[in-house]
Amino acid sequence: MPRPRSPLTRLFTVLLAGLLVGLAVAVAALPGSLLGGYAAKAGLAAYDDLPDALRTPAQPQRSYLYAKDGATLLTTFYDVNRSDVPLAEIAPVMRQAIVAAEDRRFYSHGGADLRGMARALVANVTGGNTQGGSTLTMQYVRNVLKTDPSLSAADRAAATEQTLGRKLQEIRYATALEDRLSKDEILNRYLNIAYFGSGAYGIAAASQRYFAKSPADLTLAESALLAGLVQSPDQYSPIGGDQQAALDRRGYVLDAMAETGKITAEQAARAKAEKLALHPTAQPNGCAVTATADTGFFCDYLRRWWLAQPAFGATVAEREQALRRGGYRVVTSLDPDVQATAVAEARKVYPADDKRALPIAAVEPGTGRVLAMAVNRTYGLGSGETVNPLVSGGGSVQGYQAGSSFKLFTMLAALESGRPLATGFDAPSRLPTRYADDGEGNCDGKWCPANANPERMDGYRMMWDGFGRSVNTYFVWLAEQVGEDKVVEMAQRLGITFRAQADADFAAHDAHNWGAFTLGVAATTPLDLANAYATVAAEGTYCTPTPVVSVTAPDGTKVPVGEPSCKRVLSEDVARAATDAARCPVGQQSAYGQCNGGTATAVDRIVDRPVAGKTGSSEKNATETFVGFTPQVAVAGIAANPDDSTDLVGSAVQAKVIDAVARTIRTAVDGLPVRDFTAPSPELAGDPKRPEPPRPTPPTPSPTPQQDPGLPPDILRWLQGRRG
Repeated sequence: MPRPRSPLTRLFTVLLAGLLVGLAVAVAALPGSLLGGYAAKAGLAAYDDLPDALRTPAQPQRSYLYAKDGATLLTTFYDVNRSDVPLAEIAPVMRQAIVAAEDRRFYSHGGADLRGMARALVANVTGGNTQGGSTLTMQYVRNVLKTDPSLSAADRAAATEQTLGRKLQEIRYATALEDRLSKDEILNRYLNIAYFGSGAYGIAAASQRYFAKSPADLTLAESALLAGLVQSPDQYSPIGGDQQAALDRRGYVLDAMAETGKITAEQAARAKAEKLALHPTAQPNGCAVTATADTGFFCDYLRRWWLAQPAFGATVAEREQALRRGGYRVVTSLDPDVQATAVAEARKVYPADDKRALPIAAVEPGTGRVLAMAVNRTYGLGSGETVNPLVSGGGSVQGYQAGSSFKLFTMLAALESGRPLATGFDAPSRLPTRYADDGEGNCDGKWCPANANPERMDGYRMMWDGFGRSVNTYFVWLAEQVGEDKVVEMAQRLGITFRAQADADFAAHDAHNWGAFTLGVAATTPLDLANAYATVAAEGTYCTPTPVVSVTAPDGTKVPVGEPSCKRVLSEDVARAATDAARCPVGQQSAYGQCNGGTATAVDRIVDRPVAGKTGSSEKNATETFVGFTPQVAVAGIAANPDDSTDLVGSAVQAKVIDAVARTIRTAVDGLPVRDFTAPSPELAGDPKRPEPPRPTPPTPSPTPQQDPGLPPDILRWLQGRRG
C-alpha cells in the first residue's frame, strides 16, 4: 500500500501540477515538430550525442549452444522470445491499440507531452486512477537504457530510478529522437522492445506467446489485450496471472480506441464481448524446442548452471539477460551419439508418455563434463510432458532411492580406514542390529535387515563377493565396523546431495545412527550417482559436474567458466581397490581373482572391455538402479515413478535398466582406446588365502537419547528400509 502523503506534500504537488498545466496550455498550440526543434536548440540534447543504443538499436543477439563437437547446434536463446519485425508486419489495429493505451497524443507531441504529464500528476494527486506521464518515446528510451548490454549494471538500474534527474534525461533523449526519427520509426522500435509479460519481449514474441500467431494476424480484441499488458505485465498477464484483470484492461484499451476515433463504439462493444481465446505456447527459454531432438533436459540443466555463474552478472536477472541477449557461443559437453543412445534405450524400457521414467546420466571421469542427460519423457509443457529436472534433481525433484549402489560408499569408507578387500564376515540371512524396531519382521525389537536371496548371499564373504552378490547383511555389518557417519560423509565427499529434508536432517544430526544408509534409502539422482562413480573411475579425483566445454563472448574473448574443477578426495589405492571389487557385479574378474558371482553379468558381454559397476533395488523394488563405469565414462540410470514413490517399478525391470546403461556405455567408449583398470596394492587387497576370522558383532545397547533420531517410528522405518 502506498505511503500516505502529508497535507503539505499534497498541497505542494497540486501547486506543481497547476504550474505544469499552465505550461502545457501555453505550449499546446505549438506543433510537435516546432517544440522538438526548440528543445534541441535550447541544448536539451543533440541526436549525435545520444547513447549508441538509442541511435543504432542493437539487434537481438542470440546465444548459440552447440554439442561438444562445436558444430552440432542444440538450440539458441531466445529464438522465438525476441525477434524484430518491421512495422508493415504488425497489424494496424495493434499499432492503434498501443497508441491509445499508452500515448494518445503520440502523433502530436514532440517527445515529451507536458499536458499528459500534468494530467497524470493531477489524477495521481487527487486520488483518481494512477496514470503515467511518459510518452511512448520516453518509454522507449527507458526500455533501451535498462536493457543495453553495453552499459554497466548500475547504469541500467539508474534508467528506472524514480528521480527527477532520470525523468529529465528521458525528456532530453526523447526530444532528440523525435527531432531525427519519424513517428512510425519510433513506434516500430517501441513495439519491438516492449515487455508484454510471460517472458515475451517485443510484439512478435508476444503474438506467439499468447496467440500462436504472427503480429500481422492479430485481431482487434487480441491487439487490445496485448496493448493493455505493457503497463503492468505481471499484473495483467492472463497466463499465470489475473485473467479478469486482463479482460478489464482490454476493455479500457478498446474504449480508448473508440474515444480517439480509431474504431466505433459498436466495434469496441463486439470486441469486449469476445471470450478470452488464448493459445499459449511454451515459454520460449530455448529448451522447449531444440534443434537437436530430445536434448531439452540437458538444455535445462545448462540454463540452471548458467544462472548460477557470477561471470554472467551479479544477479539471476542479469545472467538470464546475458544468456538471452548476450550473443554467446557455448560449446557444451553433450555428446550427441551418447545422448541419442541413452534416450533410445530409456524409451525401450518405458514409452515417452509413461508415468514411470528411466532418467540416465553420463559423466566423463577426470573432468566432470556431462556427456548425456536423457529420459524417456519429453521435455516441455504439453500434455504428458514435463520440465522437472528428472535427471539432475532440483525444485520439486528430490531424487530416488538407489538401493545397493550406495554400498560403494561403505566399501570406500572401510578401505580408507585400513580394512582390506579381504575383510571377511560370515553373513547370515538376517542380521540383528542395535537399532530399535517395532515393525513387522523385527528381531526381538531390533532392526534386522535380510539378504534378498539367502542361497546366493549367505555365508563367508569378503568385499569382492559381498559387493558382487550384493549381500545386505555383510554391508550393514561393515558399516557398523566403520561407523555409519563415516559412510555418510564418504557419500557427501563424492558429491551425493541430500535434497530431501529428512535425509539432510539425518545426515547433519544423526548420521552415526543411519544404519540403513548403506542400503541406499537416501534419495539421489542419476547425475549425482554417475559423478560419484566417476570419481572412483578417475582414481579418487572428484570433479564438479559441468555442462560446458567453453563459452565465447561476441568479441571473441573466452569467458572463464566451464573449465574442470577437480580435487582429490580419495587416495588412488583406495579408489583402485573399490574398482577391483566393482568388477564382480558386472561379470568380470578382479585382479586378485576373487569374483564369484554378480548381479549384472550381462554388462561384460555388452560393453566388451574392462568395466565395473553396481546394481541397486530399493525396498519392495520401488526403484531399480544400475551404474557402470570404465576409465573414460560413468553412466547411471534409475527406474522410478517420479511423482509417486508408492508406485513400485518391480524387479523385472532391473535387467532392462542394466542393458540400457550398458549400451549407453558402449556408445560412449566406441572408438576410444581400450583402457584397463589399475590393480590395487597387495596391502589394500589383503590376503584372501588367509581370511580374517569374523569380527565379533558389537553388543546391542539400548537406544540412548543421542542415538534416537527423534523421528516417528514409521518415518524411521522408511528411512531404514530393509532391502538393497
